[in-house]
Amino acid sequence: MAEFFSKWREGLSRTSKATFGRLAGMLGATEITPNTWDDLESLLVQADIGIETAEAVLDALRAEVRRQGLTRAADLQAVLKAELRSRLMTPPPLAFTDKPAVILLVGVNGSGKTTSAAKLTQRFKSQGKSVLLGAADTFRAAAVDQLQVWGDRLAVDVISGAPESDPGAVAYSAVQAGAARNADIVLIDTAGRLHTRFNLMEELKKVYRVVGKAQPGAPHAVWLVLDATTGQNALHQARAFKDAVAVTGVILAKLDSSARGGMAFAIQRELGLPILFAGLGEKPEDLTPFDPDAFVEGILG
Repeated sequence: MAEFFSKWREGLSRTSKATFGRLAGMLGATEITPNTWDDLESLLVQADIGIETAEAVLDALRAEVRRQGLTRAADLQAVLKAELRSRLMTPPPLAFTDKPAVILLVGVNGSGKTTSAAKLTQRFKSQGKSVLLGAADTFRAAAVDQLQVWGDRLAVDVISGAPESDPGAVAYSAVQAGAARNADIVLIDTAGRLHTRFNLMEELKKVYRVVGKAQPGAPHAVWLVLDATTGQNALHQARAFKDAVAVTGVILAKLDSSARGGMAFAIQRELGLPILFAGLGEKPEDLTPFDPDAFVEGILG
């Protein structure tokens, strides 16, 4: 267990050092004053927790201070820890009853979708599941090549199409191939697209619909890959994708490279979506199931 929490602390060290880790020094053996609240608000906003979320956290802390009759700033640490934890959803267990279970990975360019697809494949295979990959990013040849390299390395088949072919057709073929080969999971890597480009978002909706025609009830999950280094900007992306294709969960990639880990709280508040996995490093095993307790421990340092 100590090793488990150590991994999270290491992966969240940038967020901790930049913001939350300064709490101990800020909340010293002084009395709670108006300056205490100002400093705490500034720290929360710097952590990219979002202004609305920061205000809600501070309101809850003030109420708890009054209820418990707290007077020392140092006493706020435990209260803040409990408040932050209460704002993170415990992700649901990933239990798919359909076979194959079809998962769409969506997100903007450079968010880490293809790498996340490979890491998820490794995870599913380690659980004894058979996986088929669909390379529906047909506009970027390098994306298909990258996924094929991962497929070869992980010994899984990759269904792809000709360059600039219809991504919906590739997704359809992948689902059909998954059913024919009795695969447990069909993981479809879609093209990165700007959430502001109407035609590209419409195309993604088409992929979503086509998958449902290939297998009734599919996709069984739509996971949005967000780049943690983009902070609050990722929320605008997330809202657009959620509206377009009924996103069911979030993968927070590159969390170890970010000082903006506070965005996890904004995601929960603004989107109401569970964070399913967090990227805490480059290795396949570093895509870790999101653990709210370990996350809070990690950012507080």
